[in-house]
Amino acid sequence: MCDALTAAYKAQVLTCPTDEAGWLQIAAEFERKWQVPHAIGALDGKHVAIRKPADSGSLYHNYKGFFSIVLMGLVDADYKFIWADVGGLGHQSDAQIYNDSELKDCLDNGHLHLPAPAPLPHDDQDMPYFFLGDDAFALRTSFTKPYPDRAHSRSHRLYNYRISRGRRVVENAFGILASRWRCLLTTLQQSPVVVIKMVNAMLCLHNFFRMNFPAEGNRLIDRDNDNHQIVPGAWRLNANMHEVYRAVGGNYDKTTAKRQRETLRLYFTSTVGTVPWQDNMVAGGPPQ
Repeated sequence: MCDALTAAYKAQVLTCPTDEAGWLQIAAEFERKWQVPHAIGALDGKHVAIRKPADSGSLYHNYKGFFSIVLMGLVDADYKFIWADVGGLGHQSDAQIYNDSELKDCLDNGHLHLPAPAPLPHDDQDMPYFFLGDDAFALRTSFTKPYPDRAHSRSHRLYNYRISRGRRVVENAFGILASRWRCLLTTLQQSPVVVIKMVNAMLCLHNFFRMNFPAEGNRLIDRDNDNHQIVPGAWRLNANMHEVYRAVGGNYDKTTAKRQRETLRLYFTSTVGTVPWQDNMVAGGPPQ
């Protein structure tokens, strides 16, 4: 049944853009909904707990002490998965899974056909289009992530707030997924091959519901109130899918990516890049 669902719906509901127009449409939605220009998706990985497969040794054993496969997903501004890798071994890091993925190969080879760097709104300096990640991923020009916790200046905190707003979509997508298919909150007893089929079918159905019945899922997700404060979604009332921190891999693009992150930090605190409520969202409120 899972194979049949995936075969029937995947080509219609879970597709990654392959031209500039498709990526620009996603970027426009991130800018409109989350005020993060040039973002083209939020990437993260989650562990799906499984029973230890026979004769598997430590392949599926993660450092938290349970057995799992990894679901890595790239999510658009409307909580839809536009790419997914299902079946990473539990002992692997997010960086390892991404580095071995089709997504990275297509990105490195230019097959994703991302838009050329262009100025941010009301600015004149070119900025690449990028994915939003977290500390599990290396900082690259194609990946932007928050500064580490030790960065305490006000502009750093404002930057982290703005990037984290955009990254909420992938966290919420996983939350919706687990709220709808509550077996993901347990330890699945099936073999890894069957679990992979199950998760792929869930992803297709998740996107189908987002496209055809968005109001049904909206009650589950985080939202902003009138003061732009986060109101937790209903999915947070339940245990979330397992989250395991993964170490960051090597990075050959780091110097340029750091400059890019600095440019975004300055942009978010400039007169053209600020949003009216952001000063109230970081510790201490507006500067005195």
